[in-house]
Amino acid sequence: MTLLTHTGGPFEPAPLSSAKQELTGAANTHLATIKHVCLLAAVFLPALSAVGGLIALRTAIFLSRLSY
Repeated sequence: MTLLTHTGGPFEPAPLSSAKQELTGAANTHLATIKHVCLLAAVFLPALSAVGGLIALRTAIFLSRLSY
């Protein structure tokens, strides 16, 4: 049972094994990828919304002139 229990204090983290360290590296890679995707979305979504707004505005102007 001593192999399964944590011997440190209640607020001390357990030591990491080599397998958990590799997993932590993989988790950091995934976190960096998620941050990169979110940054791209934060840049492209407003830009695409602005382009869509310009298209809608030009369409509204064209249709208002067409009715005369």
